[in-house]
Amino acid sequence: MKNLTKLSLALSFVLCASAVLNAQGTDPVLLTVGSSKVTKSEFENIYHKNGTKEDLGKKESVDKYLDLFINFKLKVREAEELKMDTSSSFREEMKGYRRQLAQPYMTDKDVNEKLLQEAYDRLKWDIRASHILVRCEENALPKDTQEAYTRISIIRASVTGGNPAALMSNYEKMVRASLNKSSTARDSGEVNLKIAGLKAMVASVAKESAAERFNSAAKQNNISDDPGAKDNGGDLGYFTSMQMVYPFENTAYNTAPGEVSMPVRTRFGYHIVKVTDKRAAQGEVLVAHIMVKAPDNQTRQDSAAARQKIDELYGKVKKGEDFAELAKTYSDDKPSARNGGQMQWFGTNRLPFEFEQASFALKNKGDYSGVVRTKYGWHVIKLIDKKGVPTFEESRNDLKSKISRDSRSQKAKASLISRIKMDYGFKETRAKKNFPALEECYKILDTNYFQGKWSAAKSASMSKPLFSLQDKQYTQGDFAKYLESHQTVRPKTDVPMIINTMYDQFVNETCYNYEEARLDQKFPEFKALMQEYRDGILLFELTDKKVWSKAIKDTTGAKEYFANHRESYQWGERADASVYTCADDKIAKQVHTLLAQKKSDKDILAVVNKDSQLNLQVETKLFSKGENKAVDANWKQGTSADKKEENKVSFVVVRKMMKPGAKEYSEARGLVTSDYQSTLEKAWIEELKKKYTVSVDKEVLSTVK
Repeated sequence: MKNLTKLSLALSFVLCASAVLNAQGTDPVLLTVGSSKVTKSEFENIYHKNGTKEDLGKKESVDKYLDLFINFKLKVREAEELKMDTSSSFREEMKGYRRQLAQPYMTDKDVNEKLLQEAYDRLKWDIRASHILVRCEENALPKDTQEAYTRISIIRASVTGGNPAALMSNYEKMVRASLNKSSTARDSGEVNLKIAGLKAMVASVAKESAAERFNSAAKQNNISDDPGAKDNGGDLGYFTSMQMVYPFENTAYNTAPGEVSMPVRTRFGYHIVKVTDKRAAQGEVLVAHIMVKAPDNQTRQDSAAARQKIDELYGKVKKGEDFAELAKTYSDDKPSARNGGQMQWFGTNRLPFEFEQASFALKNKGDYSGVVRTKYGWHVIKLIDKKGVPTFEESRNDLKSKISRDSRSQKAKASLISRIKMDYGFKETRAKKNFPALEECYKILDTNYFQGKWSAAKSASMSKPLFSLQDKQYTQGDFAKYLESHQTVRPKTDVPMIINTMYDQFVNETCYNYEEARLDQKFPEFKALMQEYRDGILLFELTDKKVWSKAIKDTTGAKEYFANHRESYQWGERADASVYTCADDKIAKQVHTLLAQKKSDKDILAVVNKDSQLNLQVETKLFSKGENKAVDANWKQGTSADKKEENKVSFVVVRKMMKPGAKEYSEARGLVTSDYQSTLEKAWIEELKKKYTVSVDKEVLSTVK
């Protein structure tokens, strides 16, 4: 990590230094490819970024990398000649990369640092909380928002022992007012049910003890819009920082255990949160497990077989058999089985609750659990290691990445917008109490807008300024074009609310884009990085067309290449064999008997594993030398001697030794395609060298470090 940081700083210095040289006009031209000139600083930038620290500056290293760089620039020059950099697809792709590369520059570092510290401080604690949710869309109408807020307030008053009567009266008037002449009897019935259900909850909860009210309310029909609340009373289990949406997390961490929060709005709607426990973070745990799949929809017979299998495996673990070997042989979780059942480190709220609880309950390394049931199946779990919360520096990069994808990042963006407005002298034509130029825009929307068919052409005559950045003004017409490009099909709603909301978005996006467009001027390293990405995309697109995809699609050329180089694609000697792994000597003897009777592997497995799924494992295939140690040790036709290892008995049956021979095209296709691509690329580079004159200033090259 430290070396990477130093390299990053060194690169920043090189880039900044390069910018100074260019500004002074003293950055010499190192290389000319056709009419394109490459300066020393550009080459050094790429060379330092891709070369190894030990080789940097050595003549042979510089010369070798220069050859690769020339080939790279030849391809880029050809792409420019073909005008690939002017296509709409290329421009759109560059826009996407620019947005990504601009992100580190388009944020408030001080706010981000505070968010990082806050997230880390919270990582030290696990919160257990329950919630009740009343759904409300983010862009809901004011009346719908008010209805949802009043409803959650009634629920809160009920569970905290307050007086919901006045709120209930207002709520009833509100929802009944939503009925109009066009409302149907069904609409009226739904409103009555909504009111009746809420009243029933209020009456029911009032009879409960203070400790039971929240859980009771959450479980009642049509009270919480969390689908799991009816079964779990809204209990979310334990969670920690970065695992819930930010407003919810804030509320949970700022509510004392036993207390019920005030309503909080998230993108899902309004919640009230009851914190039931706060504990020091349990950290992370590293375990291995043996799993037997047992999905809920399996047959009764399969379910019984799965339970029998896990019980047998648990018995073997208790007897002291090697846990890792059992996992490798029998576990249905194949990715972890290959590693002896070992999983990745995990912490709170990462895996099914039953699995997590059993894992953290293990005290000492090497301890193992009983049989544990989760939605995935049956498990036996072994503790490998435990660790506490990592340090701030160890957590920084992970937290930084998560925060960038989390709603809390909007705090940093809001701070950035404020700074941009200040830097570029943002001014609105707003008066103290009104905004005439914006209010005129209330009149431009019609019903087409709600169908996604509205045209800004209808407001072409509107040109009054709304705001300015430096010397650039943004008018009603600019805003109208923004409205047109951001319209969606939506229910008809309050026009002033839409205009005001969209105007705020328009201002923020304009400020953001204004700053982003100036990054090349403000940050030389950003400009250099954009150049790298530009050339890299052009290189990829043209190489794909000329080499990679061509080699795949040109089957005639590939087959011709194969025919001319057939001696390069040969099979070594192979063994057509089966490896039999038996639970004990008795099973091995039974398998030998069945093989002597010419029984197939399928029939043998059916007989031998009738009482236990662990009796016999079989692997049959064409083995190449080095692919399987047991087969390698018996590299001849026939049956090997039994080998006892880890309380098991194994033997190999080699049915036939396959002599070395030429591969068919279908068998060698992957290798042929790769080799054919290399041939195509070499021929293409030679063509480009003939097409474009390449010259290198040896004197300048000798100064490259």
